[in-house]
Amino acid sequence: MERNSPDDGEEQRGPFPGVSILQRAYLRPSARRARAEENSPQRRPPAAPFWIRKMLPATFKLCAAISYRHLRNMTGLRRQAAVTISQELSKFACHSTGPSAWINQVRRRSSLLSSRLEEKPFSEMEMSYVKQGEEALQKSLGILGDQDGWKTETVVDNGDKVLSKVLPDVGKVFRLEVVVDQPLDAVYSELVDNMEQMGDWNPNVKEVKILQKIGKDTVITHEKAAATPGNIVGPRDFVSVRCSKRRGSTCVLAGMSTKYGAMPEQEGFIRAENGPTCMILRPLPGSPSQTKLTWLLSIDLKGWLPKTIINQVLSQTQVDFANHLRERLARTVALNC
Repeated sequence: MERNSPDDGEEQRGPFPGVSILQRAYLRPSARRARAEENSPQRRPPAAPFWIRKMLPATFKLCAAISYRHLRNMTGLRRQAAVTISQELSKFACHSTGPSAWINQVRRRSSLLSSRLEEKPFSEMEMSYVKQGEEALQKSLGILGDQDGWKTETVVDNGDKVLSKVLPDVGKVFRLEVVVDQPLDAVYSELVDNMEQMGDWNPNVKEVKILQKIGKDTVITHEKAAATPGNIVGPRDFVSVRCSKRRGSTCVLAGMSTKYGAMPEQEGFIRAENGPTCMILRPLPGSPSQTKLTWLLSIDLKGWLPKTIINQVLSQTQVDFANHLRERLARTVALNC
């Protein structure tokens, strides 16, 4: 009785998967041993320990966050070296045959960093403006964060109020606190995205012009203030650096006076100074369709003006601003309906 046997070309399981009996017969002993060892479970690379798989990506994120600002300001050969390292990491991940999940994470983050490094770097002058904007932001938040010493200047029937405080190194500053019946995005868009249109709805502002944009957060502006009724305070203008930051549901718009060579003092205007100044926008707790606006105002109008007049003008300017902003937002909503 004949015994069933596989065909010559039939594959069989065992230490030689994918190799027929006929092919196995012609394998040299050393080749057979090598083939068996290659497919042996003991030869498979062990999986990376759990802590390595978790810690390496986290470590890279931390290092990238710490070094980003320094890398962003690099120039010359150092900058090129950082870009090259990022490109080599990407090549390594593409050609790696082993476990590369964390390598792919590194590649994605290094590619993002490389693309930012390859952007045109800021000049020294531009970096100085960026730093001025951040300085104005930090100083303003520090002033508003100190709740002591504020005195009430004006309280309006609708709840708007203006407070003031005298600071040793700054002088008298004013703080407006209001609630606007519009969502934060609408208020932010009007004050930041459409800032050059402010002269269309705020009678106290004659013109706002953006002179230069630096990155996505910093701009240099020239503002012309309209004369007050009766010309008690004549026309003033300002050259300012403005910094806008948005973190989650809070927006901060800060600024201070600066010097800009392409905008010298203008005939018919007194060049005044402002800052640190800022606006903070937050959704009203429990009512996301409303926005709480806090405006810190610090201005030196220059000229020979009695302090009593300056204080009255500035506090009233803030109250008027809130009313004009509400009217503007209401008209915008009506037009979009």
